[in-house]
Amino acid sequence: MTRSFLFVLGSSRTEGNSELLARRAAEQLPPDTGQRWLSLAEPALPDFVDLRRDGDHVRPPAGSVAATLLDATLAATDIVIVSPLYWYAVSGLTKRYLDHWSGWLRTPGVDFRATLAGRTLWGVTALAHEQPEVADPLIGTLNNSAAYMGMRFGGVLLGNGSRPGDVLEDAAALARAKTFFAGEAPFARFPGER
Repeated sequence: MTRSFLFVLGSSRTEGNSELLARRAAEQLPPDTGQRWLSLAEPALPDFVDLRRDGDHVRPPAGSVAATLLDATLAATDIVIVSPLYWYAVSGLTKRYLDHWSGWLRTPGVDFRATLAGRTLWGVTALAHEQPEVADPLIGTLNNSAAYMGMRFGGVLLGNGSRPGDVLEDAAALARAKTFFAGEAPFARFPGER
């Protein structure tokens, strides 16, 4: 299967630091690699409604934001969560997208988990801290989501930047961006799992 990357932009800011860093990493992909970039801000994905006890989830209506994201997610071999670090975790927009995964797991005819199994989940984030360990909750969210889905976890590309464009001054992050998508990612594991 030819690799196809879905970049899910979870910032409310266009061309924010996380997106700039992700675009630098994407520049290194082979020219024949498919890339699709979707913003979670415009148009906004509706809030997730959990129907587990109240009814069945249904496939989102064709042409809706949710349907576009579902179809793009299912079509991608590699899903890249591009989210700034907000309060030590993914952005609210990103969390809403991941919440929709819960519904898609229970949508008849979608086979969401089986389709994503074996594919790769990546993360790219910019943080305004010198200590990278403050991103551990964000990294844990993505790793555990990948583990639950039976996906590979490519890791998270971290960059430093607070004001717009700051990440482009982070030489170490830009160097890591050059090889970030190059390796074969291992299957994700829950902490303590062997």
